[in-house]
Amino acid sequence: MKKSPGIMWYVSTRGMAPRIDFEGALFSGYAPDGGLYMPEELPQLGRETLHEWSTLSYPSLVKELCSLFIGPELIPRDDLNDLIDRAFSRFRCREVVHLSRLRNGLNVLELWHGVTYAFKDLSLCCTAQLLQYFLEKRKRHITVVVGTSGDTGSAAIQSVQGAKNVDIIVLLPKGHCTKIQELQMTTVLRENVHVFGVEGNSDELDEPIKTVFADVAFVKKHNLMSLNSINWSRVLVQIAHHFFAYFQCAPSLDMHPLPPVEVVVPTGAAGNLAAGCIAQKMGLPIHLVVAVNSNDIIHRTIQWGDFSLSEVVKPTLASAMDIQVPYNMERIFWLLSGSDSQVTRALMEQFEGTKSVRLPKELHSELSEAVTSQSVSDEAIIQTMGRCWQENQYLLCPHSAVAVSCHYQQVDRQQPSPPRCCLAPASAAKFPEAVQAARLTLDTPAEILALEHKEARCTPMRKGDDWTRMLRDTIEHLSQQWQGRFLNLPA
Repeated sequence: MKKSPGIMWYVSTRGMAPRIDFEGALFSGYAPDGGLYMPEELPQLGRETLHEWSTLSYPSLVKELCSLFIGPELIPRDDLNDLIDRAFSRFRCREVVHLSRLRNGLNVLELWHGVTYAFKDLSLCCTAQLLQYFLEKRKRHITVVVGTSGDTGSAAIQSVQGAKNVDIIVLLPKGHCTKIQELQMTTVLRENVHVFGVEGNSDELDEPIKTVFADVAFVKKHNLMSLNSINWSRVLVQIAHHFFAYFQCAPSLDMHPLPPVEVVVPTGAAGNLAAGCIAQKMGLPIHLVVAVNSNDIIHRTIQWGDFSLSEVVKPTLASAMDIQVPYNMERIFWLLSGSDSQVTRALMEQFEGTKSVRLPKELHSELSEAVTSQSVSDEAIIQTMGRCWQENQYLLCPHSAVAVSCHYQQVDRQQPSPPRCCLAPASAAKFPEAVQAARLTLDTPAEILALEHKEARCTPMRKGDDWTRMLRDTIEHLSQQWQGRFLNLPA
């Protein structure tokens, strides 16, 4: 394996910002030039390393990958190991992620055994531990501000609840999340968790957050940060999904060349897909299939090079993937254009201006070679949930069904194909409405039933209130509290 000497540096996909180390990337959202951070060079893994890694548990793979992308100068390996163990300590399943092998060659990689029953727990728990490590070292405090349409808010809350150097403010769209998603946010009664219920949809609640983050001096003064999937550390942890899927499903690593495995990635914002493209570039022999719902911008980009917004977001059963702008595609464009920041910047600036761009021919052919794609309708989601239950007595969430639908299409064509692994981002228990639509019955876990009876706390942001002012006031208040506490800390 080629180890890059010294520190791992991160650069912006748009090429106009200074390079920074992992700690810098961790605490940043967008780069100052509007781009996203990516490793300047990707470590190349040879056959020998893949052999060594093939027997590792999922947490051990996360440790190996983090160690490559962070570097021991920033976090010594023993500290890193403790930190990752702590991150996964509250998962319900000892292996952290679990592969279910079902009939007709169906392999489902369950990424949802964390506290909130969704895959975001995996990366956010690690991100939160990494943040706390540096904050304690630097004696700093941050305020995390998250706008959520569902799962991100609850996973972010769970990952930092009780942390002494972090406060978290979450804005949720009242009545636009599922009941379970809302309760997972409003029933965490910790001193550092502050939840606001906004009378509006998720686009409307983004407005005050954008306004606050646009005030650079305010952001700096109060150490504000966001935790959505533009954060590099979240993509980093997701690279492990692909390695684990490969090692679990590859027939044998003694073959020359190494056998391919197909990984089906259901996605909205393309974070998991960017992670898969990075794994591929590091030398993992996977074929990527991206599965989207009727909001098909990624599918159109891969098929025809048409990266353009649709008129509207269509509400679907796979609601967490109802996304217009898959911002992690920028990372994929950069990666597949051979780290060409000029091409990436021109593309993204045109897209931001006109909301529509045609990929250059060369980039489009690189993309369609690295990834194939399918768009899956609500009707197909329901059929897939029904078929998987009939064949296996196994209940899929609607997002996992988007991936499994691609598998069934291949099976029904009876064409030979490599082993296939479908990523399952959430538990069906989070989506009782979809389970009902598929006329199936749900055995709801006790922890989810218990949410109904817990005390909830949520501050309303009503129509007519000045939401930006409310948000700024809360942030200022939290900063003052931290300074008061910090001054009283024993030396």
